[in-house]
This record gives sequence, C-alpha cells and structure tokens, in this order.
Amino acid sequence: MEDTTPSQNASSPSASDGPDGRPGTGGLDRRRFVTGAIAAAGAVAAAGVLGTGRAQAATPAARRAPRTGRAAQAGRRVAIFGGGMGGLSTAHELAERGFDVTIYERKAWGGKCRSMPVPNTGSGGRQDLPAEHGFRFFPGFYQNLPDTMSRIPLPGGGKAFDNLVAGTEVAAFYNGTKLVLPARGTIEGTLSPDSLLTFLSTGLNLLGTVQAWEVAYFLQKMLAFVTSGPLRRYNQWENMSFSEMVHAEKMDKPYNEMLVQLFTGTLVAAKPDKANAHTMGLMAEAWVYSTLGLGGYKAPDRLLNAPTNEALIDPWVAYLKTLGVKFVADAALTRLDVTDKKISGAQVTGSGGTAAVDADYYVLAVPVERAVPLLNDQILAADPNLKNLAQITTDWMNGIMIYLRQPISLAKGHVAYAGQPWALTSINQGQFWKKKFGSTYGNGEVNDCLSIDLSSWDTKGVLYGKTARECTSDQIFNEVKEQLRRAIPWGGVVLNDANIHSYYIDPAITGNGTPQVANDEPLMINKPGSWNHRPEAATALPNLFLASDYVRADINLATMEGANTAGRKAANAILDASGAGGTPAKIFNLYLPKEFQGFYDDDDRRYRAGQPNVFDLYDPAKP
Repeated sequence: MEDTTPSQNASSPSASDGPDGRPGTGGLDRRRFVTGAIAAAGAVAAAGVLGTGRAQAATPAARRAPRTGRAAQAGRRVAIFGGGMGGLSTAHELAERGFDVTIYERKAWGGKCRSMPVPNTGSGGRQDLPAEHGFRFFPGFYQNLPDTMSRIPLPGGGKAFDNLVAGTEVAAFYNGTKLVLPARGTIEGTLSPDSLLTFLSTGLNLLGTVQAWEVAYFLQKMLAFVTSGPLRRYNQWENMSFSEMVHAEKMDKPYNEMLVQLFTGTLVAAKPDKANAHTMGLMAEAWVYSTLGLGGYKAPDRLLNAPTNEALIDPWVAYLKTLGVKFVADAALTRLDVTDKKISGAQVTGSGGTAAVDADYYVLAVPVERAVPLLNDQILAADPNLKNLAQITTDWMNGIMIYLRQPISLAKGHVAYAGQPWALTSINQGQFWKKKFGSTYGNGEVNDCLSIDLSSWDTKGVLYGKTARECTSDQIFNEVKEQLRRAIPWGGVVLNDANIHSYYIDPAITGNGTPQVANDEPLMINKPGSWNHRPEAATALPNLFLASDYVRADINLATMEGANTAGRKAANAILDASGAGGTPAKIFNLYLPKEFQGFYDDDDRRYRAGQPNVFDLYDPAKP
C-alpha cells in the first residue's frame, strides 16, 4: 500500500499550479505561510465556551464555564463545525495527537454517512427498521478511510475495519438480462496496455448487443485515459463531461445505456452528462486495478456487516470521547468572525439558543452548500480563492429502502439497472449483515432491505411522466418498483407486491409532490472544470481550515474517502500551523503502475505539442 505523508498530493495540481498545469508547490508555500503567521501571532489566550450537550445562550456565565474532560491547552484548542466524515476524521487525527477538540453538529453524527431508524417500526424488543441516506460502498481502492477504521475499537473487541465484508460480484440488469462485471483476479503476464485491453474486452464481451466497433471505441477511450499523463488529465479530461469524452451523442441507444450510463451508474451512481471525464476515468482506472489485485487494493466491492451507525459511526464517536473529544449536538454554525484577517470567534445556534465559540483553530467541515453562505466579505477578502466555492454545484442522490418479507436473490454485491431513467443502483443488505434481520429489526415480518440509490431526480419516469422531484412519495415508490421490474428477469415475479412490506424514502427529501420539494442533503458533483474551483484544506486565514468532500483529494470524487482525506489534510495543516510537530496523518494516494510511467511522460510531451493521446486513434465526431 503506497502512502505519502505531506498533505498535498504530489500527483495532483496544487492550489497554485506551476507552468503547463503541472503540480506546483502552492500547497506547501501556503502551509509555510500559515506556520509563520501563527508563530508571529502567538497563542490565543481565550477560554472555550461550549462543553457537551445542546448549544445554549451565550451569556457571560457561559463564557466563563469550565470545559469538561481534559483541560484545554493554550494554542491547541480546535473547534470543528460539522460532525460528518470530514469532521470526525479531523477530530480523530488531532485528538490522537493531543489536541483539545470540540465538534459542533446541526443534525446527526455521521452526516450523509449515517444510518437512521425508521420511527416506530420496531416491536417485541426489536430495533426500528434501519434506513440510510444512501447505501454504503467501500471500493477496494479506498485506503484512507479503511486506515481510520483500523484504529476504531469495537465494544466487544476488534476494530471497525473488521466490519467490512466483500461482495463476490458486481452486477447489472438490462431489459431482463443479468450482466456480471469481471471478478477479482490477476492479469496474465506483464501489465501493459495490451494486457489491460484484453482484460477489459473479456468483461465487455458480456454485453453482447452493443456493436463490436462501438465496444472497441469505448475501450480505446478507456485505454487513452489510463495512459494519459497529468497534463491531459487535469486539462483535457477535466474540462469535458464523460459523455463528451466517449462521444455518447454520436452513438446508438445500446451504447449509451449499456456502456456509458451503466459504467457511470455502477461505479459512482453519477450522470455521464454532468460528471467530468477526469473523475470518471479515475474511478474506472482504480476499479480495474482493484479487480486485478494491483496496488495493494482490496476486494473491489465491500460493504458493512451492519447498519452504518452500528458498524462505524457509534463506535467511532465512543472512541473519540475516550480521547477527550467533546460533542455538541443541535449546534449549527451561523457566523464566523474575523479580526486582522484571522478568525476571532464563531457563533452556533440550536433550539436552546445561540452560543459563542472561541478556539485557536477553526475547521469548516460542512457541505459546500452550507459553507458558501458562511464565507463573509471579510473572509473572502483575506482569501479571494474561496470565492470559487460558489462555482461548485450539487445534485440529488438519495436513498429509498424497500423492506421485504422474504429475501430475494439479485446479486452478491451491488447492482445497477441499465436503461432505466432514474439511474438506480441497489444492494440487498440482509445477506451481508451479521445479525439476523427479522429477529433484530422491525416487527418480525421484515427479513431484508433492498437499499436503493436514486441518482436522476430530473428525468421523467415510466409510469406518470414525471420527474422524481415532481412525484409524491407513493409515486416515487411505484416508479422505482416498476423500473426495477423492467430491468430484472421475471421482475414482476421476483419483486412481487405480496413480498413488499413497506418502503422508506430518505427524510432529507421533504415536500414530495409539491412545488416546495427540497433536499436538505444534496451531493457535490464533479462537473467539468470543478477541480479548478476546489480549495486545499489550509486557507489564507492562518487559523481557518476546510475538511469536507469538496477539498482537493486524490480520489477526486464526493465520497467518504474524499472527506476522510480532507480531514487528514486539515489535521496536518493544523499540526504545521501550531508547530506541534510529531508524525502527520498519512495520505494514501491512488495507485498508478510504474510500468506506465513512460506512457505518462510521452503523453505529457504529446499534450504540449497539441497531439492526442497515442491510443486515442479515432474520433467519430470527425469525418
């Protein structure tokens, strides 16, 4: 497993790139600036305000209230706003290094990564039925988050990492046909473009109905990406959609449904016309290397053996509390104060009122749509680059759970439904969970959960002619059920009404079927050019840091892995700024085979000369 200790990924352009778009040293220069500024300013001698529990009115007495747990250390007090993956990851790294950390969260620990109970569905001593914002997926190329999980103890022994289990197949259904992606194995002979092409061809031959020349063209494009150097990746592929890269508009329906849409939907539940080619190429490349067992990657398709809170979030919070981390719930960040181009205080608000927060370092670990309104004129004047955050966009990708009386056998792993308008992907969870579903959750009638991600909320469905945003909750359920049935062999029999107990839609979606429909938890999407708008974890304000999935990360996708990496970067930047020293958090980068270094170097030369990648031989858009 490959790792580097600097928080700036050496293989990706930094916040201030060098000539020709090559990675520069802007990230390192900024960190030196931060360290110097903090050293010059000295430690901030102000008392902390909030301990554990709800946010309360900011009174003089509250400001003088002693902190609970370990005594606050001057110059080492950290306030983290956001208790999702980024915030918890930052807290983990800093608390293990002796910092005094408090996390403030407006909604729920774990953020979009959490699971949640379906209210009032448990009886007879059973827990409520489990639900989630979207099913959990831990590809084999995730390295940072699994490393964190390996350091989270479980109550009965072992580590949270032990709760990861591998699916044995990744499948797709298309018009009643099941397609299975290549299983994990090895590649014969030396790794080369030819051997890689042979492996990919073996997998895509399963598709059958796509014209042979179209399959060959798609594979050619994948090979062109894999052998592209950083200049082409961060300039050409970054600035076009995946659909543009593979010329989806020039190809027929099977090509689009079975290659373009299936490819993006299976890997990351993304939309090919919105996601950039750079991000999609990275995910495909990493998936292939994981399937081949290269780069120290694990099994391609992994998931948890219990609801996310049981398997990860609850043990994590418990462990962080043993390290002295304080958790303040119902506390939404509403203001950041600036004095002399540094954060001088913050304000959180909850049902109990408003409270002031005073710390040495402030970490903004909230999603981009909540971060942008907090960046006031003073912050933007101190760091004009943060204005670019307003250019980052979000979209809807939320879960719907269908609870089944008896399990159904779809696949022993994640499933995509090609050719269906709402870009559905799913997992049958009960087969992977260590506890028996029916005796643990619900009223005893439910024995499985078909957890589904709905990724295209703006496409008209097949029953009502409405987009998912326009549908009522029942209409969403009926549409999803019908689309699954159309994709699955004997779908009406396999997913029959008698076997369906109930359904539950992610409660972040409100106002279903009304003009007021809203999503409280959208997802950042990697539109073309979005990398250029994304910041590093350190800002130009010497005590303000960022730790969310929009921070630049080698994985370059809004994922748990990306947010965990951002948390590690924020922690490392604070280590530098404080002068605390010690071993920084590891940053694990995506694997790139050393056998391809010659191709990368040659492609950089070709890019500078205005030439295409050596494997990009045919463009159907040209006569």
